Amino acid sequence: MRSLSALTIGVIVVGTASAFAPSVAFSRTKHNGGQSQTTSLNAIGVLARKAKEMDVRKYCEGGVEESVLAKVEELKSKLGAVDLMAVEGPGPLQTALTKRKGTIAVVAEYKRRLADSGFIDEVFDPEQMSPSFREFGASAVAVMADERMGGCSYDDLSEFVKEQESARGDMPGPLHVICSDLMVDEVQIARSAANDASAVLLNMGALGGMDRTEPLMKAAAALGMESIVTVSTPEEAQAAVQAGARILLVSNIGDPDEKRAIVDGLPDNVCTIASISMRSDNELEEIEEAWILRDKGFNAVWVADALYKFGADANEHPGAIIKSMGAKSSVKWATPKAQSGKGEGSREYLGDIMM
Repeated sequence: MRSLSALTIGVIVVGTASAFAPSVAFSRTKHNGGQSQTTSLNAIGVLARKAKEMDVRKYCEGGVEESVLAKVEELKSKLGAVDLMAVEGPGPLQTALTKRKGTIAVVAEYKRRLADSGFIDEVFDPEQMSPSFREFGASAVAVMADERMGGCSYDDLSEFVKEQESARGDMPGPLHVICSDLMVDEVQIARSAANDASAVLLNMGALGGMDRTEPLMKAAAALGMESIVTVSTPEEAQAAVQAGARILLVSNIGDPDEKRAIVDGLPDNVCTIASISMRSDNELEEIEEAWILRDKGFNAVWVADALYKFGADANEHPGAIIKSMGAKSSVKWATPKAQSGKGEGSREYLGDIMM
């Protein structure tokens, strides 16, 4: 391994000049979302970004793997030819997340550390969780490769990729694996590609706008990966699409109607994902929210902490929750008819999903 900061390769090292301007310049683009909640969340995002910038600096100075350096060189050679607006048709991940109308795809996010869950103390290792996500119907897996926020590393990302690849030729086959580290730097994009991620997650709010988000989108495309752009306002969604984003994740919004309003009017070739936050109760209302979001036209849901609310009961392990979210049921029957065992979809809701 070599210290990246000691090399004159032009890749960003936080706080230095870069060949990938304007992202390295970190221009202070003001976000004009117009919502006090979003403004507050973006302020938190700035703090998280600064902490991540320091992490990236330490990683670069501590020695970068040769496989990552190779991806950096590949990125440098291909970046100039990237035209996000010239991309024709959906990529493999977008195709996997865009199912027929009336269905919902599930992106299952793996974390070792949960945010104030109060439900379980430990999440199983990748070699146990990865096949479960696949076998119970997830359309993709995300790995929060941020040790501070999710307790995971890029080693976990690599383990998921390897386990999924072991299912090639099987039914169901391997899932796409997304790196959901807090991306602030092209070297993280190179690191994701070196670990064979299919896509990266880019948080526009934390990055401060498209001035920083678009260069990372181009870097991902140069290395053959798709980008998922996290948005919290209609303005962010429109800006992302105008820059060439084709997969959007609506996050930091609680109400399903408000989530839908973020993506109303977008072109049909844009895949929309809604993030489902974990409730601080013992119910599984997150499953019903997935059905609501499906009926409102979202292509997929992104589920993280809610997958691990219980963990022990056979009907409430992550795989069962994933399969429930993808079931044909609806809120018309889920409460209370589904709980009584009567009505369309009640079998999926009650746990016969295990069969």
